[in-house]
Amino acid sequence: MKINSITAWLEKLPLTRPYSIAYKTITDTEIVFLEIRLENGLIGTGASNPFAEVVGESPSETLAHLRSGFLDCFIGKDILIWNQLLDEAARHYQHLPGTLAAIDIALHDLFGQFLGIGVADIYGKKMDGLPTSVTIGIKDSAQMLEEARGYFDLGFRILKVKTGRDVEADIERVARLWENFSGKMIIRVDANQGYDLGGLEKFLQATRSMDIELIEQPLAAGADRALSNLPWEDRKQLVADESLLDASSSLSLAELPHRYGVFNIKLMKAGGIREAKDIALIARHAGISLFWGCNDESRVSISAALHAAYSCSNTRFLDLDGSFDLSKDLVEGGFLLREGCMYLSDQPGLGLTPQKG
Repeated sequence: MKINSITAWLEKLPLTRPYSIAYKTITDTEIVFLEIRLENGLIGTGASNPFAEVVGESPSETLAHLRSGFLDCFIGKDILIWNQLLDEAARHYQHLPGTLAAIDIALHDLFGQFLGIGVADIYGKKMDGLPTSVTIGIKDSAQMLEEARGYFDLGFRILKVKTGRDVEADIERVARLWENFSGKMIIRVDANQGYDLGGLEKFLQATRSMDIELIEQPLAAGADRALSNLPWEDRKQLVADESLLDASSSLSLAELPHRYGVFNIKLMKAGGIREAKDIALIARHAGISLFWGCNDESRVSISAALHAAYSCSNTRFLDLDGSFDLSKDLVEGGFLLREGCMYLSDQPGLGLTPQKG
């Protein structure tokens, strides 16, 4: 069955609640959508929202790449050679993970629909139904606690708190959360490269009794060799995020002694599902657990990440809340959310349908 049309466009979607991280405040998100249509009418949908600060590519650049004319060579090609098409795209769009992610996700969705199976089943589904964390940005303690109570009432049981601007203030905020939700909610921390080694050690010492589950990317990418000075008991709860982009960087981070006990895989960093699977395989052989993260994303790419996560035996953690705070989306379906746990749709491909209204 042959491809007969390809369309790409950009949507700017406000967030229902702006939030702050260590280096900026985010009020809206730009998402690039890609549709690849077969001659029988099936449509594969991809979406991309890369962070230029992390991967050097912005959504507007992604759109320009997708509209550059290269994808015209896919027209008339059979969906059965989708992997070959991904190879061609990877050669043409080297080091452009946002562009590759949109193409990769759309082709996975289309091929799964063509076969009549879910994307996870292309690789073999290993699990279903893990809880996801929800994210609270940097804000004062009163606002943080109010937001946390709201998430608890909605059934979520894992909080991820953004930190990294002021270690003393971070310790106080985490302590307030622990006082109010100890035994009720699991607490994770994302420092977004905001600490130096001394600040991290101070944070670890002050919060040791608070049972923090994970700490994402405490030091700047490129400075994380200093983590080797910490005992393994501390390092095993650290998560590589900005330091981990693709399979090549995962090879370096998998060297002994491990600087991190967990890898944060994002499709927007890796360039889609296929490269994410390569990272996951390297991590599995190194004995490193997987944490699947996201940016502010459509259900399209969140669903793709969930399918990838559930096809990997070393997946342990989800942080796939990126579509929850969008003021609107272009699709429905993809996954089911029950009491904070995410379940795959039983529909083929990514299981998406256009949003009604």
